[in-house]
Amino acid sequence: MKSLKEPRMKTSEALVFDIKRFAVHDGTGLRTTVFFKGCPLSCRWCQNPEGLSAKRRVVYFENRCMHCRRCEQVDTANQLTYQNDRPYFHKPETGSFDHVIEACPTGAIRYDSKAYDIETLLQKIMEDRVFFRSEGGVTFSGGEPFLQKDFLIAILRRCHEEGIHTAIETSFYAPYELIEQALPYLDLIYIDLKIFDDDKHREATGVSNQLIKENIAKVLSGPYQERVIIRTPLIPGYSADDDNIHAIAEFLCQHDLDVRYELLNYNPLASAKYPLVDREYGIDTNCKMFSKDEMKHYHDLAKQAGIHHLITE
Repeated sequence: MKSLKEPRMKTSEALVFDIKRFAVHDGTGLRTTVFFKGCPLSCRWCQNPEGLSAKRRVVYFENRCMHCRRCEQVDTANQLTYQNDRPYFHKPETGSFDHVIEACPTGAIRYDSKAYDIETLLQKIMEDRVFFRSEGGVTFSGGEPFLQKDFLIAILRRCHEEGIHTAIETSFYAPYELIEQALPYLDLIYIDLKIFDDDKHREATGVSNQLIKENIAKVLSGPYQERVIIRTPLIPGYSADDDNIHAIAEFLCQHDLDVRYELLNYNPLASAKYPLVDREYGIDTNCKMFSKDEMKHYHDLAKQAGIHHLITE
């Protein structure tokens, strides 16, 4: 294990698409959640589609638009077309749209993310330190935080030096050598294991789950296992399946009988974000959150498969 006192690595910037203050569902206590841009998975139900692409892009918020057409008037580089009473951007992830954004009087046009260097982001986190108290802190989410690996390790180390409790929400789809670098600086590790069957996982997320399962097996048998919580988001037609929950729970118990496991209820609200990034939501929009009885059914399945430490609300 590397010394925690080694010189700070030199990194440039990271793209962050949101910073949520006073979060209560991203770890213990009150937290500041930092959402890194870019993800190697492309889950059909992604809750943060604006975080899928690793590139910054310009986005349009119709509910803020006053239809003044200032964007069209200042567009000297043929970067947009104004039709249907709104702008359409030709290459939203390419080039600078600064002049268009500055011309918009209502903020209806903006970038979907902002670049931060280490010290600027740390200062942003430190502004909320008074609210962290004993169990609060910062959670790094996404997208996939490990995709911006050098910056992630650097900011984790800085938070560790400042005594800030750190958590991460990750797919664990990353080389374990990289994960090992981050583990000493993480107090809480949320890992998604969505679908156990590899073919079904590929169909739903675009990638194999083999690396994810291998990494989970390693961390659950290592010195940081007590910091780990495995999560499965319950998605209708995909992960919310009896065989899937049983297989995941059984797999986890094979590697750690005391593993902490959490089943997340389906959240249908994400579908409203998809038009912003020109993507189609992959779940039937008529699907709703699961009832208490349905959630109890899935909880019982996990317990029957051997889970002792099931996290429930």
